[in-house]
Amino acid sequence: MTAISGSAAAVTGAASGIGRALALELAARGCDLALADRDEAGLQQVAAEIGKAHKRKVTTHRVDVGEPAQIQEFANAATSAHPELNIVINNAGVALLGAFAEVDQAQMEWLININFWGVVHGTRAFLPHLSTRPEAHIVNLSSIFGIVAPPGQTAYCAAKFAVRGFSESLRHELAMANSPVKLSVVHPGGVLTNIVRNSRTGSGIADNSRRAESIERFDTIARTTPPAAAQRIILGIEKNQPRILIGNDAKFMDLLQRFRPATYWAVLAKRIEKMGAQAK
Repeated sequence: MTAISGSAAAVTGAASGIGRALALELAARGCDLALADRDEAGLQQVAAEIGKAHKRKVTTHRVDVGEPAQIQEFANAATSAHPELNIVINNAGVALLGAFAEVDQAQMEWLININFWGVVHGTRAFLPHLSTRPEAHIVNLSSIFGIVAPPGQTAYCAAKFAVRGFSESLRHELAMANSPVKLSVVHPGGVLTNIVRNSRTGSGIADNSRRAESIERFDTIARTTPPAAAQRIILGIEKNQPRILIGNDAKFMDLLQRFRPATYWAVLAKRIEKMGAQAK
């Protein structure tokens, strides 16, 4: 895109983490905002913070991206309030602790409904409007776990690999149609958000210490701050980058997967174990 200033963006999962950082950074760069999240109090805090620092138009919308009707209502309300809206960032996501045998089918479907179908429904709801703009951009949040697949992340990886495949195919379709809409898929490495703290626990996990261990491990290996992640995503929008890797850890894992597609986990497991030992 030629400029962020003067644009308007819709951001899901905007009450915390990367979504909150994106809202603040976009506002600082002169962008109006339609912010969505299930956390209404968190949304109001973000809107108030923006109001104190920047004179931008901000609307807030309570949305559960696991509900297609709510996403469509959000798209209708956002484009009505912001007719110039030309950026959509499908950021909302959740996590689930447990190996495949430890999570039940309903839990897997819950996560995939939010992390994958939320992206698909968000894209479908906003695309007709975006296609009428002189230039527009969709940003879909995948993960480095949409490139590598560690144990204990079957549901999360299934959703994030699906986001990657959907986004890449759609990007090619938009290019073939000479659409004004560009599309970036984002693969963050470890970003210091509360996604692990807020994760659900597999129904088959009886050991409560597993959750604390998971949080401690994540805090050890996550190195990128949400503001840094937001700045990198916005740079990708400005440069129309189709693929955005966030963090040196994501770049390393991406390269490792290319060179050792079947055996990368043997290397990564040792690296994570070493990092954990050094942090103690």
